[in-house]
Amino acid sequence: MKTTRLIAAAMLIAGSGLTLQLAQAQQPTNQVMQFSGIGRTDVLRNDLSQLGREVIQTRVDFPPGVTAAAHTHPGEEVAYILEGTLEYNLEGRPPITLKAGEALFIPSGTAHWVRNVGPGKASELATYLVEKGKPLVTFK
Repeated sequence: MKTTRLIAAAMLIAGSGLTLQLAQAQQPTNQVMQFSGIGRTDVLRNDLSQLGREVIQTRVDFPPGVTAAAHTHPGEEVAYILEGTLEYNLEGRPPITLKAGEALFIPSGTAHWVRNVGPGKASELATYLVEKGKPLVTFK
């Protein structure tokens, strides 16, 4: 998985606050990876019925005050807030603040960044419907 190692090295060099953890199998990995305080736990990865597309679900945990750097995905993302308060900034739109139980649709290729604006930890369940074989995260 040289590609995954290269992506991880690039993220470390860029000093961003968001990590990329790719599952090796179709089953949940239950592995946690942290970078600059943001934790990502892979939940699911599976091919979709549309050729060349896959679904990836990841739990993302944000400590208070932490911001995930501006990035895009090679497909759609649905962010469902599990706990806390997160502010989403989507390119070309006003910021939106969401609390536990609320969700947001992020269109394919839309640059966005996320900040924990609450007093405690915030968590989201990110569901990505993306092109298979492309990097899940591209930093802007």
